[in-house]
This record gives sequence, structure tokens and C-alpha cells, in this order.
Amino acid sequence: MNLKSVSRRTLALASLALIISTSAARGQADASRSNVRTDSSRSDAGPRSKVIDAARLLRDVQTLSADDMQGRKTGTEGGAKARAYVVEAFKRYGLQPYGASYLQPFTFARGAQTYQANNVVGFIRGKTEPARVVIVSAHYDHLGVVNGEIYHGADDNASGVATLLASADYFNRHTPAHTIVFIAFDGEEEGLQGSQYFVKSPTLDLKSVALDVNMDMVSRNERGELYAAGAHPYPFLKSYLEEIAKDASVHLLIGHDDPKLGHDDWTLQSDQGAFHIAGIPFIYFGVEDHKDYHKPTDTFANIDPPFFVHSAETILSFVQLIDKNLDRIDKERAAKK
Repeated sequence: MNLKSVSRRTLALASLALIISTSAARGQADASRSNVRTDSSRSDAGPRSKVIDAARLLRDVQTLSADDMQGRKTGTEGGAKARAYVVEAFKRYGLQPYGASYLQPFTFARGAQTYQANNVVGFIRGKTEPARVVIVSAHYDHLGVVNGEIYHGADDNASGVATLLASADYFNRHTPAHTIVFIAFDGEEEGLQGSQYFVKSPTLDLKSVALDVNMDMVSRNERGELYAAGAHPYPFLKSYLEEIAKDASVHLLIGHDDPKLGHDDWTLQSDQGAFHIAGIPFIYFGVEDHKDYHKPTDTFANIDPPFFVHSAETILSFVQLIDKNLDRIDKERAAKK
């Protein structure tokens, strides 16, 4: 994520600490006896899901945040390797490109440096109203290598990309009523460059876009909280979030989208901001900052697999609900104007 400044609270319950320490000691003893590293198999022995491939979801984050991705900085070999990984997933899930390639190349300058960047764009055509579009987005770039240390970006934002891919997999198997466009943005950490370029030079008619569902940091929170921002500027979407929240496996909260909050207003702090400025509604899913935000320690080992799987399921449920009710949403939006 590009910018977030929120208060951090810690959870300190003595009984929980005792349970954790006891479990950790038992786990260390078992690992010592078997001489097997328990963290290396987390993606294979993790939580299960009835709607998404949970093992694949975790494996995608593990792969995208691995050392050989070198922090996925825009314009680097690591960034190119991450991009190739996303392209292969788009092919696997049957997404169609706009034109001959999934790539939307662009350049931008920051200071004295010029960056060569690429968004990755693909779509699944709707079966009943293909002319109406929902965008599902997440940025795949991160901070790269800084002073010799890899900034892995597992939560920020390999988690968002993995959730995007899990959603693409689902809708490949369950064709949506409306067209869903999946975009992995480049250059977000350099100032929302990819999303700004896409809005200025879209691969489709932006008038057809009903909503952007953006994901940035969705894999860990000590309190089990996932935020959905966007209902304040677009109140006609609030009831749909409330409906999802009732049955969500995470604590889905609505907020961080009021200008009165200052830096705690996330409206323009990730790629949904470019769509908002263009007048396109959005819902942004993310968590509040944690101790590893924009640090080398934002690694796969530090995500919360059960929370992450539940977050991905919750976000997918919202996209399903939007697809089911898009005609009604269009009417509600028109009534608010």
C-alpha cells in the first residue's frame, strides 16, 4: 500500500499468551524430534475453503513474496518475474486479453529516474450483460531491495494479488452475469502510477464500468478485522457490505472513507483513488497497518493463513453479490444523483 497512517493497538491477554507459548513450545519440541521446519509447509497444511483453492491462495503469496522476487519493485527483474507469474495465472484461468497481450505498458518518471512499467489486464466475459463491467484490482509491485534488504511485501500486496487470482479462478468456473475485468497494477508504490495510467488510457470504455473492487493488504490483523472503504462517498453500496458482514468469517468493518478522518481516510491511498477521481464508484478492502508494514519483515511467515482465507472468501462474496445485483445498484446510484 502506498500511504496509510493509523493508530496501532496491541492485544495482551494473559490467558492467550499462555496458550500460545505452550503451543509454541510443543511445536518446537515436535519439530526438533522430526527435524522438519514447520513453517515451510504452511501453504500445504493450511486452512480449507469450500469456494476457493485455499492452498493455491497461500502458495501464490508465498511465491510472490519469496526472496527470488526481490521485492517486486517496478522496473526490476523481480518485478518482471512477478508480472510473468500473474500472466501465467491469467492464462490458466482462461482470462481474455484486450488485444494481443495481457500487458499494458507505460512509462513514468520519479525524480531523475524513468520507470518502464506494465499493468496486467484480463477479463471474463459476462454471460447475460457483457457490456456492463466490474473491475477487480490489486497492485503487484512493492519496494524492492533497500540497503541490501529485501522488502518482501507478503501482505502488501502479494495478498491482494493472490485474492484477485483466486477470484479469477472462481469466475472462470462460475461465469458471471456481467463482465469482470481483473487488473494487477504496477507502480502503486511509486504513487498509484498504474491505476492512474489505466484510467487515462483505458483498454475499455470507462462508461461501462460500474465499480472497482480494490484489494491492498488483506492477509493479517490481530483483531480479525477487515475494512471495507467506499460506502461514505457511495452510500448506495453500504447495504451490500452490511449484508456480506452478517455472514462473514472475518469481522468486516465499514469505514476509513470519510474526508474528516484526514490521514485515516483511505479513499485516495491505493489504486481505487484513480477510479474515484474519475467518478467511478469503488469499494476498497484492506487492513490497518501492522508492525511489519513497509519493512523487510512483511514476509509469508508473518501472514495469518486462516484470517487470509476468510478475507479472500469475504471479498469474493462481495463481488458475487455485486454481480447478482448490478442492475439494482445502477438504479440506486442513479436515484442518488
